[in-house]
Amino acid sequence: MAMSSGGNSGGPMSEINVTPLVDVMLVLLIIFMITAPLMSHKVQIDLPKANPNVKDDTPVDPMDLAIKPDGTYFLNDGEVSEAELKAQFAVAAAKSPQPELQIRADRTTEYRVVKKVLGDAKDAGMVHVGFMSTGKE
Repeated sequence: MAMSSGGNSGGPMSEINVTPLVDVMLVLLIIFMITAPLMSHKVQIDLPKANPNVKDDTPVDPMDLAIKPDGTYFLNDGEVSEAELKAQFAVAAAKSPQPELQIRADRTTEYRVVKKVLGDAKDAGMVHVGFMSTGKE
């Protein structure tokens, strides 16, 4: 005798039972709700008080460096050698606040000379560097 084919004939289940999934998710939700407030640490530290009325406006004279086309350096209108220039960079980098290095290079000066000066300033720790121009073509 053959059995009539019905809905439950021993084949794979066609419906997914989500009840265990919902139970597990509710348990995890309750665990996270209980442990979340415990994970925040209440550490008391004394932060510094900022006073916006106190300003340190001590002007710092910039370092004026002129580079001639032949590669000679003039720091604050006085001719310096490359070694003296590196020493001046090291002294200026140690100052607080650090002065700005303003470079004025002739139009025909080779870029490698300017690049070398920038590298020396960076190696000494100078962080404020600017380029000066006439503004005219």
